[in-house]
Amino acid sequence: MTDVVFPGGTSVSRLRVYDDAVPAGFGVAPDGLPGGTPHLHTVSTEAYVVTAGSGSLQTLDRTGYREHDLAPGATVWFAPGTIHRVVNGGGLEVVVIMSNRGLPEAGDAVMTFADEVLADAERYGEAARLPDAAPDRSAAAEAARARRDAAVRGFVALRAAVQGGDLAPLERFYERAAALVAPRSAEWSRLRKDSVLADARRGEQLLAEIASGSAALLGAAEPRSSSGAEGERRFGMCGLLRTYDVD
Repeated sequence: MTDVVFPGGTSVSRLRVYDDAVPAGFGVAPDGLPGGTPHLHTVSTEAYVVTAGSGSLQTLDRTGYREHDLAPGATVWFAPGTIHRVVNGGGLEVVVIMSNRGLPEAGDAVMTFADEVLADAERYGEAARLPDAAPDRSAAAEAARARRDAAVRGFVALRAAVQGGDLAPLERFYERAAALVAPRSAEWSRLRKDSVLADARRGEQLLAEIASGSAALLGAAEPRSSSGAEGERRFGMCGLLRTYDVD
């Protein structure tokens, strides 16, 4: 009996985007919009499948600024390096699919804080870190709200520069992001071998066996299932998360 890797070595989670309710929600960000924390992923591609509510996805990269409408049934995906921010128009919930399972959880994301924070790895870590929600959920919520607001201020400044034709601040942000995650690259390579590349190798083995006329590898793995992590959803960058265990 062999193990079965989740398709493509991806991760799956359910996201309830932060809204403007107080105190249960996060209120609005400094620009008056409710929603998540602007950030990018340095290595992983991400996709949203909208399951409820409405809103929009704001994206910023070297090609410019865009807004994508989100409604039930909509799917949007974007490459590493795309700064993105989810805006909640009401009851927005999505299923999030991430490539390179394990890397986003290991620091693949970089938030759009001010440049002086991004330039100092220790200071960035302090700004990004959330306290344990178990003993005091309100403290964790407040910390998540504070980092969201700090990242929105940085995002608004980057967007204004790009829309004004000045790409220098965006280029500097990319450089800071790469420098912050560079020390983790060796560990990330190992994680990819255990997930993404393991799934690719399995596919190659099956193709080779079928090409030779053999069905020996078919039906040799037990189906697996996951209903999502138990208990309260954890605080994520864009909202409250429930992650599926697909390891």
